[in-house]
Amino acid sequence: MNEPDTPAPTETAPRRASIGARRNPAAETAILAAARGLLAEKGYAGFSIDEVARRAGAGKPTIYRWWPSKADLFIAVYAADKAAAIAVPDTGSLAADLAGYTAALWRFWRETPSGAAFRALLAEAQASEQAMTALREKFLPLRLADLGCVFTRAAGRGEIAAADAESLLQLYIGFHWVHLLTERIDEDAALIDRMARLIVRAGRPDTAAPPSR
Repeated sequence: MNEPDTPAPTETAPRRASIGARRNPAAETAILAAARGLLAEKGYAGFSIDEVARRAGAGKPTIYRWWPSKADLFIAVYAADKAAAIAVPDTGSLAADLAGYTAALWRFWRETPSGAAFRALLAEAQASEQAMTALREKFLPLRLADLGCVFTRAAGRGEIAAADAESLLQLYIGFHWVHLLTERIDEDAALIDRMARLIVRAGRPDTAAPPSR
């Protein structure tokens, strides 16, 4: 007499209970770990809420409640990985701070799965309003807060005009993104140092543009 077929075991993790709007720390840790592992294996193109839920043993409604889109979940992983890999410098010199941070950021983009996937998020945001909203309203405020203190400290030391700090920060971010989008993020100390000096020179109080009337 033939035995009934036994279902093959799956690799799905045991289902983790949600505790409503308040995040369950164990579930959150499992979801982020699953997302990080999936990015390492399949990159941003193979990154999906369905697969993260399966690997983490979490319900999709829980993930969507905490991270409304694939882009939101990716940003959470990226932010955690970046914070662990890069410390915001405070050398007492804006040029030195910018040069050190740039070298570390470009290395992060080259060498980590979440860093390597970041360019794909920028591309997706050009066609997806949901991804653009996550980029504009969640990612950028975090990055501006990280780096804003570097420029604020420089203004306090008199290196740059306080009124120009925000504009200089945006110029600095633009420099990064144009190099990322054109795949030119190999470490180039001379280029990075020149950029840092130009930012400082442009922001010097004695050369800052007068306010518009």
